[in-house]
Amino acid sequence: MRVLFCHDGPLKKDEFSSYYGIAHNDETFKRYYSIAEKLSVIIRVSNITKEEAEEKLSKITVSPFDVRDIPNISNLKGILFDKKRANQIITEAVMNTDFVVARLPSMIGNIAIDIAKKLNKPYLIEVVACPWDAFWNHSLIGKFVAPAMYYATKNRVADATHVVYVTNEFLQNRYPTNGFNINCSNVSLREFNESVLNDRLMKISSTKKDNKIIIGTTGAIDVKYKGQQYIIEALGKLKKEGNVNYEYHLVGGGNKAFLESVAYKNDVSGQVKFLGSLPHKDIFKWLDKIDIYVQPSKQEGLPRALIEAMSRALPAFGANTAGIPELIDKEFIFSNSRKNINEICKILKKFDFDTMKVQSAKNFNESKKYNRSIIEKRRKKFFNEFVKHKGE
Repeated sequence: MRVLFCHDGPLKKDEFSSYYGIAHNDETFKRYYSIAEKLSVIIRVSNITKEEAEEKLSKITVSPFDVRDIPNISNLKGILFDKKRANQIITEAVMNTDFVVARLPSMIGNIAIDIAKKLNKPYLIEVVACPWDAFWNHSLIGKFVAPAMYYATKNRVADATHVVYVTNEFLQNRYPTNGFNINCSNVSLREFNESVLNDRLMKISSTKKDNKIIIGTTGAIDVKYKGQQYIIEALGKLKKEGNVNYEYHLVGGGNKAFLESVAYKNDVSGQVKFLGSLPHKDIFKWLDKIDIYVQPSKQEGLPRALIEAMSRALPAFGANTAGIPELIDKEFIFSNSRKNINEICKILKKFDFDTMKVQSAKNFNESKKYNRSIIEKRRKKFFNEFVKHKGE
């Protein structure tokens, strides 16, 4: 039995033909071996040196693992010149598989679903984010693309017999299906040790009033819908009020020019630290050093970074986006409106030490819902039901 995984990706490939990813890693792909012995992947691939890859990315080691590189059809050039070739690659791959797993939103996923329908191949959809939010908040061109991608996703999900959503409510409400469905996060944490919460509470208790409060975010720093600029602007507003007690640490790759300009404009360059990309194994060490985590993005599914921060018993706040309000208390959610800077300032002022302790415990306990063994057991059961249903 063979399963075909379809998503825009990308993955990275080094000079020795080894593959690496961030959002896609061994844990992503291992789950599909529960329904097939062989896994093929249709995804965009870009090159990277082995040295760069091992420093920043997770190596894909699952086997057998067949990657079919595909042209980038997520931009106008690709649609005009490469779509025919992409269709050929996807059609051949779908013909030679038993099951298709299409992760949406993605152009590759959309095409794979359409071809699977035409060839009468069983397919399952994973809905991991909202295309409307992604494109609408991306750029001016994105605002023209957003309606088409919204309806493309909505229609395909509605017609699917089996759908996995990463959120509990948000994506289900925006992209409902008439088929069988399950909420099953892509975030799966391995260990929960009560000492993490105890250490966090001791850290908060030992913090003095004049100590710097370190706020942190992980995410690409050159994608404006990630929202780090709003936190920087809020620091500028607080500074004008005489409050310079915060530092903002950003983990993530990309060009920092835009965010540096925002920090300079708001006179808080000394309070904003760019740490670059960190290997995933070092993220938890960094999380243990900061004081508050923030997820300010305007586009999400159910954010892995926020759940990982919560698993380190971090007080947290975030934007009213997708699954973020499903994770943290309503009073620590700020809007995606022009009022959000004032709201962010208000939330930061609300985080006295007692509040931080309460939120620390609440967030740690909430993160336990994302225990790897529980989530993967539910997902495996749903996958097997999909295979059984399609075999009847």
